[in-house]
Amino acid sequence: MFDWFVSTLRSYPEIALFLSLAIGYYVGGFAYKGFSLGAVTSTLIAAVVIGQLGITISPNVKSTFFLMFLFAVGYGVGPQFVRGIAKDGAPQAIFAVLVTVFCLAVPVIIAKFAGYHPGYAAGLYAGSQTISASMGLATDAINRLGLSAEQTKEYLDAMPVAYAVTYIFGTVGSAMVLALLGPKLLGIDLVQACKDYEARLGGGAELGGPGSVWRRFELRAFRVRSGAKVIGMRAADAEALVPDARVFVERVRRNGRIEDATTDTILQEGDIIAIAGPRDVLVNLIGQNADEVEDPELLDVKAEGVDVYVTSKDADGKTLAELSQMPAARGVFLRKIVRGATAVNIPILRDTVIHRGDIITIVGRTQDIAAVAKVIGHADRPSDVADVAFIGAAITLGALVGALVFKVGGVPLTLSTAGGALISGLVFGWLRSVRPVFGRIPSSTVWFMNSVGLNIFIAVVGISAGPGFVKGLQTQGVGLFLWGALATAIPLILAMLAGKYVFRFDPAILLGACAGARTTTAALGMICETAGSQVPALGYTVTYAVGNTLLTIWGMVIIMLLA
Repeated sequence: MFDWFVSTLRSYPEIALFLSLAIGYYVGGFAYKGFSLGAVTSTLIAAVVIGQLGITISPNVKSTFFLMFLFAVGYGVGPQFVRGIAKDGAPQAIFAVLVTVFCLAVPVIIAKFAGYHPGYAAGLYAGSQTISASMGLATDAINRLGLSAEQTKEYLDAMPVAYAVTYIFGTVGSAMVLALLGPKLLGIDLVQACKDYEARLGGGAELGGPGSVWRRFELRAFRVRSGAKVIGMRAADAEALVPDARVFVERVRRNGRIEDATTDTILQEGDIIAIAGPRDVLVNLIGQNADEVEDPELLDVKAEGVDVYVTSKDADGKTLAELSQMPAARGVFLRKIVRGATAVNIPILRDTVIHRGDIITIVGRTQDIAAVAKVIGHADRPSDVADVAFIGAAITLGALVGALVFKVGGVPLTLSTAGGALISGLVFGWLRSVRPVFGRIPSSTVWFMNSVGLNIFIAVVGISAGPGFVKGLQTQGVGLFLWGALATAIPLILAMLAGKYVFRFDPAILLGACAGARTTTAALGMICETAGSQVPALGYTVTYAVGNTLLTIWGMVIIMLLA
C-alpha cells in the first residue's frame, strides 16, 4: 500500500502539492500559549517531509502562484502605501525604509562572517525577518547568476533549510524583543503611554456600519394618531416638519394594503407609515408624537450601503444642500465623503461642496440608491465576483515591465517578473481605491491569492528541496539557529533606538511602527496585549506597507550583494 502511495505521488505530483497544503493549514491552525507555527511554516515542513519521497514538480507551478501572491500583496497594501507616503505618514515611511535597511544589513554581515553562501544567506534573511515572499525574488536572482546547474541547485536547496531553522525565532523572538524587552530598553511605561495618547487623541471610532448592531439610519413603523398634525398632508410636507434632519415616508399600510409612498402621498388617520431617518430623530422626536408598531411586512424592504464614485458634471461644484433637493436624492442618506489620492474624509455639512472624483457612501433602499447613483456617478456595489480580466491584465503588465533588463556599468538590473507583479499590485490597488470603477477583487479572493498563492509556492520549494533538507539541517542546524536569532534581534533593537532618539515617535505607537516595518503581526498582537490597548496599531499600517514591499525586494538584493 505504501509503495502504491509513493508511486502515485511521484506520478501525480499535484496530489503531493495539495497534501502539503492540507497538512500545513491543519497543523498551522493549532496554537500553544499563543504561539503557532502558522500555515507557511507548517506547509514548508510538511512539503519537506513529503519531498523525501523524491517527487518532481515543474518550477512553472511555483512561478505562476508566486506572481499571483505578490500581486495580491501589492493590491492589498497599495492604498496604504501611497496614502501613507502622501499624508503625514512620511516620517513613518522613512523610518520603515531605515528599519528594512537594518534588516538587510545585519543578515548580510552575519552571512559574510559565518561564511554562508548566498543560498543560506537568503534563507537566513527570509526566516529571521519572517518575510517568506523574499525567497521568490531570491530564487529568481540565483537563477540569473549564470552558475552551473549543480551550484544553482545547492543554493536553492539551502534556502528553505535556513528559512525553516530561523523562522521560529524570527516569529516568537521578534514578539518577545518588541513587547517584553522593548519597554524596558526604552524606559517607557507602555500602558500609561497608551492612556496618555488616547487622552490627547480624543474623539472615538465612528459608530455604526457593517458589523455593528447600531445603525445611524433606520426604518421604523408608526401609526398616525387621531388628530395628528400630519393628517391630510402630503408626505413631502410631513417630512418638512423636521427641518433639521432628513426623514422620509417610504411606505404606507392603509386598510391592510401596503404601497410605496411618493412625495404626493396623502397621509390619513390610522395609516401605518414606514419612516426612514436618523435613529435619534426617530426615537426622540417622532417616537414621542406617534405610536410605534411592529409591522415586519411593512418594514421588509431591500436596503443597502454603497460607495458611489461621482462623475457627473451636474453634481460637480454643488453643495450637499443643493444636491439634497434633487428628486433622485429622496430616501437616500449620506454616510461618508472621501476625496483625493490621500482619501481625506470630508465633513458632512450643508455647505460642503461635492467634486467630480469624490467617493460618497450612501445608504437607503435599493431602488433609491440606484436612482441617485444613475444621476451622479458610478455605484460600486459589493460583489463576490472578481474582475479576472483586470487581474490577468495587471499581472501581465507588471511581469512584462519586470522582465526588462537594463545594464548599468555592465551590471544587469531588473525588477524580475515577481518584482514587477508586486509593483503592479501597488499601483493598481491604489488606483482602485481612488477610482472604484474597475478592478474589484473581493476580500475573500485577495485572501486566496495571498495565502494559497504563497503556500503553493512554499510547498513546491519544500518538495523540491526535501531530499537535501536533512543533510543541510545536520550540518548547519544549531549554529544557523543562533545566527538567525541575532539577525532577528539586532535590527529590532536598532529600530527601537532610532524611533525614540532620531524620529522621536510617541512611545505609544513606536513599538507598533517597529512591528509594522518588520511586518510581524504576531509582535503587534503581543504589544497590544501588553499595552492593554490598540493604540500601538496606529503606527503599524504605513510602516507595514513600506516594509512589506522593501523586505520582499531585499530577497533579490541580498543575492546581488553576496554573489
